[in-house]
Amino acid sequence: MLHAPHRLSLRLTAALLGLCALVASAQEAPRARARDLGVAPGIFAPGKYNAITDVAGVRVGQVTLVEGDTVRTGVTAILPHAGNVYRSRVPAALHVGNGFGKFVGSTQVNELGELETPILLTCTLCVWKAADAMAEWMLAKPDMQQVRSLNVVVGETNDGGLNDIRSRPVTADAVRRALETAQSGPVQEGSVGAGTGTVAFGWKGGIGSSSRKLPESLGGWTVGVLVQANFGGVLQVEGAPVGRELDRYAFQNAVAAQENTRGLADDRGDGSVIIVIATDAPLSDRNLRRLASRGMMGLGRTGSSASNGSGDYVLAFSTAESVRRAFDAPQLQTTELANEAMSAVFQASVDAVEESVYNALFMATTTSGNGQTVEAIPLDRVREVLRAHGLAPKQ
Repeated sequence: MLHAPHRLSLRLTAALLGLCALVASAQEAPRARARDLGVAPGIFAPGKYNAITDVAGVRVGQVTLVEGDTVRTGVTAILPHAGNVYRSRVPAALHVGNGFGKFVGSTQVNELGELETPILLTCTLCVWKAADAMAEWMLAKPDMQQVRSLNVVVGETNDGGLNDIRSRPVTADAVRRALETAQSGPVQEGSVGAGTGTVAFGWKGGIGSSSRKLPESLGGWTVGVLVQANFGGVLQVEGAPVGRELDRYAFQNAVAAQENTRGLADDRGDGSVIIVIATDAPLSDRNLRRLASRGMMGLGRTGSSASNGSGDYVLAFSTAESVRRAFDAPQLQTTELANEAMSAVFQASVDAVEESVYNALFMATTTSGNGQTVEAIPLDRVREVLRAHGLAPKQ
């Protein structure tokens, strides 16, 4: 049995190790979003914050959990609007690019074509704890006292390299804080929230976001994206072969006939990604399913092949008032966008997904945890590769 001074010493040591990891991260070279490097995929302009929160009403809350030298994880919450989502539901659809994952609530979303809770993102072995915590949080609301069924929606990626995932460190308090502190405006990116312990393309991954605003002649709609990037492949940035040039890519061992010495670098390109697409365009769940499927096109542009061991999910929803669904409505009378008006929305989503992945990578910081260290992608080297391929990034 440990005496009190020894227990105190262990707690202090764990706290100091966590602090050292944060200090090392803070001393790293400044990070930058994709557009700071001159990387601006597509043709449409971004919204004010170039984030999912450019879609009016959408809010994001994040809780980052860094404890001792083993816990590197967190929670990211996405709220579709300011009201009770159970009472005022938004149409939604989920596309499964590769189903190696745990996406709580997915079957009912696709069956009924709607969301009745916020969306949570976290680590693999914490999805059920997060789901239970959000259910408790919602059922405690004054207007939910008679509710006997609730379809909570929680996605995940596996951060078990940097995080002691088996300890299942996400708590109900962390989930409540993420939900209750959600706000509009700029979205934190990189090694935060559900992206605290993630890895992408062999570099530190994380949370990334982006948006596109369509011209008025195309409806003036806004499309916003948030990604939890934890996947692999052969990284390319607007077509430039960054992964190959930086000598870090999937199947590198087989191709180059060399021994993998980087520990966490995944030679198979495995991992996972959750992509959330929000829009104020009034879309039916059928067209949201079509929109969600386009998310894989944006993912493919970055170099992912949706490998066997990658859980690649895209959830899309519409915040438009004209397609909202009251939970007890006997009939739905909606005004929605026609098929012929979807093409620009598709284009906007593909471009925003691509940029969100770049933002997740470029904003992430070198992270140590659980006996491992994963480096942030070196932005100076990325700039060199872009210049060499004629993309002329900003200085």
